[in-house]
Amino acid sequence: MAKMVIGGEVVAALSNDEYPVYNPANGAIVDTAPKGDARDVDRAVDAAERAFPKWWATPGAKRGELVGVGARKITEYEDELARILTREQGKPLLEAKREIRRFVHTLEHYAGLGKNLRGGYVPNLDDGKYGIILKRPIGVVAAIVPWNFPVSLMGNKIAPALVAGNTIVVKPASTTPLTDLRVIELLNQVLPRGVLNIITGPGITAGEAVLAHPKIRKIGFTGATETGRHVMQVAAQTIKRVTLELGGSDPMIVCDDANIDEAVSAASVGRYYNCGQACLAIKRVYVFDQVYEQFVDKLAGKVKKLRVGDGMAKTSMLGPLHTAAQRQEVEEQLADALKHGGQVLVGGTRPQGAEFEKGNYLQPALIVDADHQARVAQEEVFGPALPVWRVRDLDEAIARANSSIYGLGSSVWTRDLNKANRAAEQLEAGYTWINSAAIIYDELPFGGFKQSGVGKEHGSEALDYYSETKAVVIGTIADQEDAARGE
Repeated sequence: MAKMVIGGEVVAALSNDEYPVYNPANGAIVDTAPKGDARDVDRAVDAAERAFPKWWATPGAKRGELVGVGARKITEYEDELARILTREQGKPLLEAKREIRRFVHTLEHYAGLGKNLRGGYVPNLDDGKYGIILKRPIGVVAAIVPWNFPVSLMGNKIAPALVAGNTIVVKPASTTPLTDLRVIELLNQVLPRGVLNIITGPGITAGEAVLAHPKIRKIGFTGATETGRHVMQVAAQTIKRVTLELGGSDPMIVCDDANIDEAVSAASVGRYYNCGQACLAIKRVYVFDQVYEQFVDKLAGKVKKLRVGDGMAKTSMLGPLHTAAQRQEVEEQLADALKHGGQVLVGGTRPQGAEFEKGNYLQPALIVDADHQARVAQEEVFGPALPVWRVRDLDEAIARANSSIYGLGSSVWTRDLNKANRAAEQLEAGYTWINSAAIIYDELPFGGFKQSGVGKEHGSEALDYYSETKAVVIGTIADQEDAARGE
């Protein structure tokens, strides 16, 4: 059985209960994890609270240095961690290695920012007075991590939180706890005891205890928009800070002057990577009529070449969906698209063969001509299915792109600088790529518009979301003496 890490110790749940973690490729049990509850959350929070004063007192540069050492430690175990990740999540082994490297890069990025933590100075507030702006850590914070990118999305939270001086309790998704448990165990070989803790268990018990715990001052959450609403609701009871990275239905606009080959490649990777199970992913494509047929033909050719299989097999380009329920939802969305006049040009069926029978496999799908009221247009499609529509011009494309409750990412392909600038300004999304694949960078702030989230991850801005800002007014000694004499 895998174990939790609380106060630097590798421990089981107080109940000694455990639960199985299954491989979505074949249904086999990968390992078991502790079935923690509110008592284990209390233990983790208490450990983090005890560790906080000393961690806060540690210079920012030193905190960054320790996080950097931790990053190098993870690199040493890349192969082991990637294998665990593939078995519990389902993604191909190469993608699992990329995720571990993404996590390391994020830790290294914030490690470097540890030397640059600073406040501010405001001169001449009044006669004999000046102001200073202090930055201090929030305290004990929690990271609630989803199953689709359990390691890299944990890094988005723990890296800035640690460097800013907070102590942390991590709650991974119940279906993908194993890699996170091992990562936190390795990082605890470098970090002081209690600074970084992890508890596992069902969301309805352990997760709810994290949300409601009065000593946790901030929640960093990535997941579905519906769950994000619940996180906000519970966090509001104790006025916790929240950073929410929620669902998305990212539009891609392909103009008539676009480089079609590059746009097709970006659409293929941006939709089908991780079997389409990503919040920040291309999920709707709007193509100018003049190049529509060319774009669709080339994209269909690429999709047909995507090989589905067990993530541990070298030939697999797409693994299974993470759960049977996830596959069923995508199949239902595809069926609804057909009812709304759509046509599935490629894929959308379960692959045949003994090697696929026990896994959650689905052939990647490409859909055209669905009505804009279909579920694939109105909902987030969290799987390997991509709808494409014709549009007359940029006005229609932007209007269609913005006709969603989501506003996470977006992309535009054009050689016209005016079109690019206009789209960048008018698209209602926290990220816009112009003539670029949808790759996220630690150097840039990331957060959604509308119902895609609250707050920012990545960039130096993330440090602000893990810090409290305090204003201080200082009067000179002479000013104080004059006041005492009544002058």
